[in-house]
Amino acid sequence: MRAERRKSAPGNVVFSQLVRMRFQVSIGLVFAVLVPAMIRSWFEGKPGQIERYDETMLATVWSFLLAFLIFRKVTWFPGVRATAYILPAFIAAYALTVIGFFSLRIDYSRLQLGTSFLLSTAFFYVVFFVVRRARRPEMMLVAGGDADRVQRIDLVDWRPVTSPSEDMGSIPVVVDLKADLSPEWERFITDCALAGRPVYNVKQVMESLSGRVQIEHLSENRLGSLSPDSIYASAKRYFDFVLALAVIAVIWPLLIIVAILIRLDSRGPAIFRQNRVGLGGRPFTVYKFRTMHLAKPGSEDLAGQMTEPNDPRITRAGAFLRKSRIDELPQVLNILKGQMSWIGPRPEALRLGEWYEAHIPFYRYRHIVR
Repeated sequence: MRAERRKSAPGNVVFSQLVRMRFQVSIGLVFAVLVPAMIRSWFEGKPGQIERYDETMLATVWSFLLAFLIFRKVTWFPGVRATAYILPAFIAAYALTVIGFFSLRIDYSRLQLGTSFLLSTAFFYVVFFVVRRARRPEMMLVAGGDADRVQRIDLVDWRPVTSPSEDMGSIPVVVDLKADLSPEWERFITDCALAGRPVYNVKQVMESLSGRVQIEHLSENRLGSLSPDSIYASAKRYFDFVLALAVIAVIWPLLIIVAILIRLDSRGPAIFRQNRVGLGGRPFTVYKFRTMHLAKPGSEDLAGQMTEPNDPRITRAGAFLRKSRIDELPQVLNILKGQMSWIGPRPEALRLGEWYEAHIPFYRYRHIVR
């Protein structure tokens, strides 16, 4: 027994590293960037060629990371055969790079880029072939509803639990979202989703793992999840940032003029700051142009954080700013900081958010997006 343990230990260590994303990226970069660069140097050894193709090194880094991102996002749902998406993901990423070079008329090493594509693709086929044969996915199964039916599928190591106190760490959670869950379970599931931990509906997991769709209602025959992790969310964040920079470059004179008018119209600072609840339920400071007279000390109760029609606290300049939405322009700073998005739910004040959460079911789910 001791000899067998010593013999299997190195294999266990290697396998534990193969499933780590950081290990996959690090070793993958060796095959995608360094090895192709060495091969290129053997065949294109002239100084002029090496200097002219320096941008190809950056292109291989970009292509590999983009392919890896696409692959991880597409294969995150249980039951998806990862190996079936390796080649499409790498073809898409490297094709985009070639199109970029062609559009910008930038010369590049076709040998290095092609070698990078072949080696990185082959590397991931080997990695996920080994992982798939040696490891079964684990999922935490919340008792209740139709949860017991999914255990019949012998493709996953199920970890049934009956209480949130039995939480099993970071493994995905499977739950019947149509079941009558206790408030403790509802809060636990919400917190998992806010933290980016995958939360799957039993019905969708059964369809994905079995390959069979249960016909109930036509509108329900689609994949569903509470996990906010998606390509769309990442792309949306970059789009928000770039657009915010462009907007600031254009409207900064307007921001200065509005700030001066506010100071001339009433006493107090031009910018209003308030703590609000954002992505993941985390508080942040929101920036707006001040549209009300300064509040008296001790008057910041819950009712005072709600604005009424024809509210007497609104200043003359503030009425126009609110009607035209100009008062919200400083929030472009929150967008640059990643705290808000151009399109998303309204972030409420902390005390108001707590009140809504206590009186509106599933109100916390709004914090799953910016």
